[in-house]
Amino acid sequence: MALSRDQVVATAVDLLRRYGLADLSMRRLARELGVAPGALYWHVANKQELLVEVADVLLSEIPDPRPDQPPAEALVGLAVAVRDALVQVPDGADVVGLAYAVEPGAARPLRALAQLVHDAGAPASERDEVASLVVHHILGSVAGQQDRAMAAAVDPDLPAPDATSEAKAFEVGLAVVVRGLARSTEARWVASHESRVAGRESR
Repeated sequence: MALSRDQVVATAVDLLRRYGLADLSMRRLARELGVAPGALYWHVANKQELLVEVADVLLSEIPDPRPDQPPAEALVGLAVAVRDALVQVPDGADVVGLAYAVEPGAARPLRALAQLVHDAGAPASERDEVASLVVHHILGSVAGQQDRAMAAAVDPDLPAPDATSEAKAFEVGLAVVVRGLARSTEARWVASHESRVAGRESR
């Protein structure tokens, strides 16, 4: 059977889930597929392109936010869902971080996240920067929890991370961003209202 791009990506995802990013080399991937390494490059230009595809698969089962949800609520729900999807995947944050650096809009949930940031109060001129802040908060939370788990596995004197506490700490940080967006919206509304009043009074 001829090798397909979907097979290459699916096998790469499986290797990542089983062994982590360190063992996801093109040579190891080719061995898993039973082909010469050069055969992979008919389907992906390089490892960077492969990891963008892998990141998309890792986030592909996250549902779209409901259209009737308030933007801030939908933003929190989506950010939590992205974190939940990555925290069980070894080095998942590293893979998505690389993909986001190369192609910020590659994964559908991250595109939706940027739109929700805008809908929740970020002006268009700041949307991408605020969305990047939220994405890196997610990735940092995932990487931190996984690093602490790895350290505890090596050194039994170190406490293993508590998943509930880690998730709570993440949500606290996310709430700070959401409150900031709400205040930004309110400040712009007040400024616009005062400008209209001043305009009427000057006539």
